[in-house]
Amino acid sequence: MKYLTPEIIAEVVGGTYVGDDSMRNVRVSGAERDNRDIMPGNLFICIRGERVDGHAFANAAFAAGAACALAEQTITDAKGPYVLVDSTQLAIRELGSYYRSLFTIPFIGLTGSVGKTTAKELVAAALGAKLRVLKTRENLNNELGVPLTLLSLDEHHEAAVIEMGISDFGDMSILAQMVRPDIFIMTKIGYAHLKELGDLNGVLKAKTEAFEYMMPESIAVMNGDDELLLNFDTQRRTIYFGLGENNDFRAVNVRMDGTDSVEFDILSDTGQFSVKIPSYGRHLAEIAPAAAAVGRLLGLADEEISRGLETYSPVGGRANAEFTGMITLIDDCYNSNPNSVKAALVSLSSLPVRRVAILGDMLNLGAKSGELHHEIGLFAAECKVDLLICCGDEAAFIYKGFKSGGVREACFYNKKADLMKALPELIKKEDAVLVKASNGMKFSELIPILREVK
Repeated sequence: MKYLTPEIIAEVVGGTYVGDDSMRNVRVSGAERDNRDIMPGNLFICIRGERVDGHAFANAAFAAGAACALAEQTITDAKGPYVLVDSTQLAIRELGSYYRSLFTIPFIGLTGSVGKTTAKELVAAALGAKLRVLKTRENLNNELGVPLTLLSLDEHHEAAVIEMGISDFGDMSILAQMVRPDIFIMTKIGYAHLKELGDLNGVLKAKTEAFEYMMPESIAVMNGDDELLLNFDTQRRTIYFGLGENNDFRAVNVRMDGTDSVEFDILSDTGQFSVKIPSYGRHLAEIAPAAAAVGRLLGLADEEISRGLETYSPVGGRANAEFTGMITLIDDCYNSNPNSVKAALVSLSSLPVRRVAILGDMLNLGAKSGELHHEIGLFAAECKVDLLICCGDEAAFIYKGFKSGGVREACFYNKKADLMKALPELIKKEDAVLVKASNGMKFSELIPILREVK
């Protein structure tokens, strides 16, 4: 049996059990940091945040059915058992690593500057045609989210697909020590977190820390269209995916049916098969070959992989296209960097209607921020965007780049509030409207307004 108890948890993390001795060996399954998400039997993690202290909600978690809590201070009038530690953040990582060690199923780790969440969903969809798969939910891809994901493993799972997101050197080492991937997918090295990582070589160095914590027989699945990844020596078996002819698994004959679907063939040395993904975006064809490679490695037939990929659906705020009755709204405002914006603009350019791009700041780009934003403006002009709407300090450079690249219509707003007021008059019936900016810009606030455009 693979399960935890308060006593086992205390032993693993070097903590002190506090509570009734009769509760030492109750079964603990799953873990949550928000008492509102607690299910009976869960472990509640008391996290001390900038605004909220999780310790204050421990008894609410017990009332919801938590079997145990992990705390770094005494819980007043505790209504259940808890394990007292110096740091709940460190303890949950130790616990996640221990619990992962109980499983011998294949663990697939994923990272990249762009496309890692899409890759996670595609891989999980493909494998789901045959296997019972655990996948990272929501955005739990950091040093707290990853152990929470690992602790949701159960005996019925046959594979785990774990998204691994970083922002600085050393972050990937922390995650990889817990996940220890058997298969590690890298989607692309791009302009993200440059304030911390410096340049693309720094991004590569930070993300490839994972290989130090992988067994020699583990397998790397790398984007062969990315020059940095193509030339990186993984020191293990490596499979390349993408669109280029040099890849072991590649997509050919790519075609988009508006915003409804993307169709293509996946070609490898063992044959070719057709795929239809019922979602929007050419980027799906670039990443799906990675899912096919993993499927083959785990014994799935081509027909099973194709059937699984047909079940893919985008996660909210990531290239999620909908028809509002007036416009085609492409909600891609979860996050943004130069690579992902360019991919979004390429997909937008394929739509045979008036193309509107609403772009905001791409954050954390360091000293090259102005230059990279200006390049996006030039690229938007090349993609024949009919109306570019920019908002944000750095987005001013996007506007300037776009205007220097042609005579198409463009607007710039210093304040989001002004943009929100102007939006209904800027958008026309049957427009395709892309909304994209870094999450910190909170462009999700524009989505309800666009849905109501008449």
